[in-house]
Amino acid sequence: MPYNPHPLHNTNRRALFEQLSHGQKPRILFITCSDSRIDPNLITQAEVGELFVIRNAGNIIPPYGATNGGEGASIEYAINALGIEQVIICGHSHCGAMKGLLKLQSLADEMPLVYNWLKQAEATRRLVKDNYKELEGEELIEVTVAENVLNQLSNLQTYPIIRSRLHQGKLSLHGWIFRIETGEVFAYDPILHDFVPPQRSIPLSNFFLGR
Repeated sequence: MPYNPHPLHNTNRRALFEQLSHGQKPRILFITCSDSRIDPNLITQAEVGELFVIRNAGNIIPPYGATNGGEGASIEYAINALGIEQVIICGHSHCGAMKGLLKLQSLADEMPLVYNWLKQAEATRRLVKDNYKELEGEELIEVTVAENVLNQLSNLQTYPIIRSRLHQGKLSLHGWIFRIETGEVFAYDPILHDFVPPQRSIPLSNFFLGR
């Protein structure tokens, strides 16, 4: 059988990969869920090498010092070593982690590792439980996804390097939600206190000008 090179190896992209071989200079730290339906480069229309990505179940960022996981180390490296100035936390519709969070206690015996991880989002679970009692089904999951993105943005600001760069005006944080069913992105607008289409708040193209 003849060998057919992977499209990434074609001559049109050879220059890009040659450049990348000399080091990385990503523009954005993109924190999202490990769900297989989420493709950060597709969502942002970014090229290879433009995103530094952290992925885990529920796009959760534990508060500074809460765990010894890799999230904190990756954040510190992205901001301090790579000089990234834009951070996006991106949740998504139909998130299995958020569904699990809403029935957290039932996971303790069946999936103890998942249970222990999702406990890091207890602030989200409690906020939703106390303030959205009238919601159920997909509406409840949708609001949980949104509130979780906002809570993780708050957790992000507990990291010394993040607080320092924000104080210097050298870093901006953004909350996004990706709707799997439509392929749309909604970005949090702090003035409207709502997630809106990004052209009304943060145009996607703004992140990748000068490509």
